[in-house]
This record gives sequence, C-alpha cells and structure tokens, in this order.
Amino acid sequence: MAGKDFEQVLEMLLQEDVRYARGAYHFVRQALTFTVERIQKMAEGSRPRHIKGAELLNGIRDYALEQYGPMAHMLFTSWGVKAGEDFGYIVFNLVKHDVFSKTQEDSIEDFKDHLDFQEAFVRPYLPRFQRKTTASRRSRKTRPPVKPELDETDGVSEVK
Repeated sequence: MAGKDFEQVLEMLLQEDVRYARGAYHFVRQALTFTVERIQKMAEGSRPRHIKGAELLNGIRDYALEQYGPMAHMLFTSWGVKAGEDFGYIVFNLVKHDVFSKTQEDSIEDFKDHLDFQEAFVRPYLPRFQRKTTASRRSRKTRPPVKPELDETDGVSEVK
C-alpha cells in the first residue's frame, strides 16, 4: 500500500468496482484481523500465517454473527454482498491495490460455494420449527402422514 492509506485506496476501489459499498470493504478488513487473531490464539501465539479463502469465510461468518447477529444478512445485501464469492471479489480488489497479499495458490475459486448465506445468517435466527434441514423436509414428504387413532366414548373423540 506504498504511500496510500486505506481510505485513499477505498476511494479508488469504489470508483473502479461499483458492486460493493464502502462498509463491505471495512468489514472484510476487520473480519481478516478477527480471523488472524483467532487462529493465532488457537495456535497458542504462533507467528501470523497466511489465511486461506475458506478460513477467511469462516471468520467472516463468525465475526458477522458476533457483530451484527440477525441483521448480518440484511446488511450484507445492502452492501451488495450476496454470496461468499462476493467476499472473494472484495479480497481480490484489495489484493490488486496491495492492501492484502496472496499466494500463488490463492484464487477467487477459494470463495465459491463455501458460505451458504441462508444457512449461515438466516437459519440460526429462525424459530426452531423452521430450522429443519431440507433433508428432513424431503423425508417427511415421502412418508405418509400418521393419522391419530380415535376412541369414541360418550360422543367425544380423543386422540390416543
């Protein structure tokens, strides 16, 4: 980032790529710091190391839930971020301007299909009865419904 501060780089990025709002870039930068610190803490103070795309997406998910809770999904949408791949584009925009670095192995593909927004940011806040997985919904559809047995006594039906 030789001679440029983050805000200057951000101004250039916002003109070059209008897909994402300013807040998305700030969030990704903060989420990277969060992820690096968490990984270092788990590794008991070892030296900082390169973070892979999938690791960053996990950190983004956890940081977003910690910071914004049930509002994370709506906030990301307002910033133009609709999938994990969008975070990848933000990261690579920052790499292009030397804010972040990458290795030869890093690619935008590292961010594809690793973060299901519905599962990560919506499902945890649904009422329990709506949190069923699609698999359990499918299995329920294939089984015939169970009909309760009725006991006719004194003209009143009771479910056994």
